[in-house]
Amino acid sequence: MDRVRYRRVTIDGNEIFYREAGEPEKPTLLLLHGFPSSSHMFRELMPLLAGRFHLVAPDIPGFGKSDMPVRSRFTYSFDNLSKVIDRFTEVIGLTQFALYVFDIGAPIGLRIAMNHPERIIAIISQNGNAYEEGLSEVWDPIRRYWTETTEANRDALRSILTPEAIRWQYEHGVSDLTRISPDGYTLDAWYMARPEAQDVQLDIALDYRTNLALYPKFQEYLRVYQPKLLAIWGDKDPFFLPAGAEAYTRDLPAAQVQFLDTGHFALETHVQDVCDAIIEFLDD
Repeated sequence: MDRVRYRRVTIDGNEIFYREAGEPEKPTLLLLHGFPSSSHMFRELMPLLAGRFHLVAPDIPGFGKSDMPVRSRFTYSFDNLSKVIDRFTEVIGLTQFALYVFDIGAPIGLRIAMNHPERIIAIISQNGNAYEEGLSEVWDPIRRYWTETTEANRDALRSILTPEAIRWQYEHGVSDLTRISPDGYTLDAWYMARPEAQDVQLDIALDYRTNLALYPKFQEYLRVYQPKLLAIWGDKDPFFLPAGAEAYTRDLPAAQVQFLDTGHFALETHVQDVCDAIIEFLDD
């Protein structure tokens, strides 16, 4: 099982694609990807960890190879996305697991943790924000859409969905661009070109405001249950600032915080560093 397996399961009528590696008898790590990526972002990390852990990485609905149900029959809200992933863990038989959350995977994973604290062994947050101070000024156009939900403000966000903007997310803050494989941003751009994909992402961007409203609840969960947590962060991330990683220690004094000299997609440049940090963090 050191090799990655590619599987599919139907959840409430929608097919969910996922990657799996490692023996199911070992501690499970549920990996939740971010925007605009898919479980493809874990393609190098999973084989490195498969000897020690059982790894499961689903594509969130609307991303990657999972179904993208039409918007008229599926509301692309974080509540709905988290319910699908929550149900996914139950259908494939995950009873306890550690979470690896990144970008939009963080509010999805934290909703699951908040609703089922007994299932969560530990949390690894790789540029996965849960504090207001972690949000950079890059969010300003999205915030404008939250407060004035007009077609003009919605259309203004389409610029972040272009192939050029997607590539920028991968390359920003990276000192050596030869370490960035074109596979990730090229595949993301291909998925984004599918019919209705942009509007799905704009719906998700609009609903992201519900995560900020839940930040106090997420933080309360952390304070009450004190899960073991590692915040490992590309410190040049244009979206989520290092302050967002450091803020975890406010509610979790024992949280470990580690910064990497890279941008948003830290696994593209520092996969071995992340792997080593996870092993050290979870070994006990």
